[in-house]
Amino acid sequence: MSNYEVRTYRDTYAMYELTEQSTNSRVLVCPERGGIVTSCRLHGLELFYLDKATFEHPTANIRGGNPILFPICGQLEDQAFTWNGKPYKMANHGVARTAAWEVVGTSADGEASVTIRLQSNEQLLQSYPFAFELVFTYALQDGQLHTRQQYRNLSEAEAMPFYAGFHPYFAIDGGKNIAYETDATRYLDYNDNQVKPFEGAVDLEGLVESVCLLDTKKNEISFPGAEGARVRLRYDEIFKYMVLWSVKDRPFVCVEPWMAMTGELNRQEELVMLNAGEELRANLTISCER
Repeated sequence: MSNYEVRTYRDTYAMYELTEQSTNSRVLVCPERGGIVTSCRLHGLELFYLDKATFEHPTANIRGGNPILFPICGQLEDQAFTWNGKPYKMANHGVARTAAWEVVGTSADGEASVTIRLQSNEQLLQSYPFAFELVFTYALQDGQLHTRQQYRNLSEAEAMPFYAGFHPYFAIDGGKNIAYETDATRYLDYNDNQVKPFEGAVDLEGLVESVCLLDTKKNEISFPGAEGARVRLRYDEIFKYMVLWSVKDRPFVCVEPWMAMTGELNRQEELVMLNAGEELRANLTISCER
């Protein structure tokens, strides 16, 4: 039997299962529900939290897994922005997480992977007036999940503004006063909009809004997860911010790499501007140790 396998089955939606026998690892991907990874079991440890009811409901925002954030992370003022003098409406975290992605390929050669694609269409252009293509490959290899991203501007003339990110929900066993291994020294607390010193831990218990680590230089963060796992994220330097968030009485913390802060498409000071016909590549790797 091959070490790597990719299979499909139905669980309300079409699911793609990536497995690696040698590390007892498995990843589940649902292309039609925003291209989301719903489960990430590495070395026998499930890292993600998932509220199955929100996943199964066709229009609910999924609480769990790792939603894809594009072309924005976070919220916009009144869920709207203006570009070239024209107003547009856009829901929180953008259009990709609620769109149906298509599968363009799978592989079990040296890794278990599935490649999915989302292209702009008439509906998406109403919220985001730029011709784009996203191609993501989820690859399971050596007990790690790699998310290889390609952001493409299909326009022939206009630069495309965006700031992408991820919203992974990590399962935890205990309280939410968690110590994070990172070189950040400050964070913005969106609960009172104050910048505060970061001293290694943030207590998310009772906080309604998120906090954002501001000045990370090392492109890596780790923290304790469920079942004694230590979870580690490594990511490209374009993800300049790390957002931490949770919900009362739910056993998860979200540790979210973002390219810009919430509301950036309103401010338009720190946008990623991708020139016509060009593409940006990035990677996010999730791993764990006992």
